[in-house]
Amino acid sequence: MKKKLISALLSVAMVSALLAGCGSSAGTESSTPAPADTQQAEESSEAAPASETPAAETTAASGGEGKVYYLNFKPEQADDWVELAKAYTDETGVPVTVVTAASGTYESTLKSEMAKSEAPTLFQVNGPVGLASWKDYCYDLKDSDVYKNIESDDYVLKDGGSVLGMAYVIETYGIIYNKALLNDYFALPDAEIKSIDELNNFEALKKVADGIQAHKDDLGVEGAFTSAGFDASSDWRFKTHLANLPVYYEYKADGITSTDAIKGTYLDNYKQIFDLYITDATCEPSLLSGKTGEDAASEFALGEAVFYQNGTWAYNDIKDNEVADEDLGMLPIYIGVEGEENQGLCTGSENYWCVNKNAAPEEIQATLDFLNWVVTSDAGRDALANKMGFVTPFKTFADGYQSTNPLILANDEYTKAGKTPVSWNFTTMPSEEWKNGVGSALLEYAQGTGKWDNVVTAFVDGWKTEYDAANAQ
Repeated sequence: MKKKLISALLSVAMVSALLAGCGSSAGTESSTPAPADTQQAEESSEAAPASETPAAETTAASGGEGKVYYLNFKPEQADDWVELAKAYTDETGVPVTVVTAASGTYESTLKSEMAKSEAPTLFQVNGPVGLASWKDYCYDLKDSDVYKNIESDDYVLKDGGSVLGMAYVIETYGIIYNKALLNDYFALPDAEIKSIDELNNFEALKKVADGIQAHKDDLGVEGAFTSAGFDASSDWRFKTHLANLPVYYEYKADGITSTDAIKGTYLDNYKQIFDLYITDATCEPSLLSGKTGEDAASEFALGEAVFYQNGTWAYNDIKDNEVADEDLGMLPIYIGVEGEENQGLCTGSENYWCVNKNAAPEEIQATLDFLNWVVTSDAGRDALANKMGFVTPFKTFADGYQSTNPLILANDEYTKAGKTPVSWNFTTMPSEEWKNGVGSALLEYAQGTGKWDNVVTAFVDGWKTEYDAANAQ
């Protein structure tokens, strides 16, 4: 895995040098037709100056007036989108540029790119909060062919009668686990939990994690959990995805779907699962500021850890390493709430396509045509379902294009067993700044330089502050 990551980084570096030599920049066509390529934006929370924005090449064009510029949110599928864009250009002659924002920088990259004359024609928002910021840029999709193929309006974002965003992937996350290593733990003479069927609540999870950590040398692992890194490629797993659990249970208890002031009813539960992540782990908490998402993926893929909080999208980073597909499973994130034995995995979407209504009419049409091709053509459906491993909410994927991703199949098992999925409520979090505040407080707590009370303050007081700022008239 580490060799693969190093190779990928070297490839990006070489492409950067080539692009610098020919003067390409994001959102502009290469002067010489070349295969499509993509790069990640600079990892910075600030919008980068024009000279530092992501470089990209455009697929070769043989004709047609319109062109497409897609600002992709998902780094793990960057190469797949480039390949798909090239296939579309080869078939139609329409140039398609794909630029992928670095992890944790999408919003700042989008702001920077939208300010340019060659702005993205296709971009993403993460849900209602994201739409509120960008709805004035969103073309109404209600009469488009791609919208006609959506399974349900449950998967769209509306403003009045206008359809401004469409989910293109339904994803699931939880605690990915290595079945072979977990079975080795179950077989230990002093194992308190003896089967996966018993591992259905936080108390059981803690017993297992503590036991693995105590026997890590016997089991040949570095720790029960992968490192909980806090750089931009990893911290979203805790300040956003893990933070969804206390929000979900508070909303559920109060019978609401959003709030202007979170109470923090389940923050003690948030603390105990986070404590487990940082104590029964592959590294000391003091090292977490330097740990990355690549570190965590590598640790799991190489069999150095049993548990790894992430989602179905992580399969591409895991496969073809030390963990066989048949040994991949996923547990719900248990935090110690009554009745969680009936809890399923966290399922939803924060990936909604939006078309830039400020683009030229021919570019809007080219973008709509591209999207429809992606969800109806054999090449597009194969790419989304098989290469990217997506579960998609389009009718056109009903026959022959179901994903074989074992993490998706794990979610199907919970659904068939009647478990209640945990909804994605983090799309109602008031701002990216709120997440950053929670993330900073979590890291300080983990390193011993801050108290849990600071996490509570960032979570509760920060929510109200950021909500009021975002909704100020």
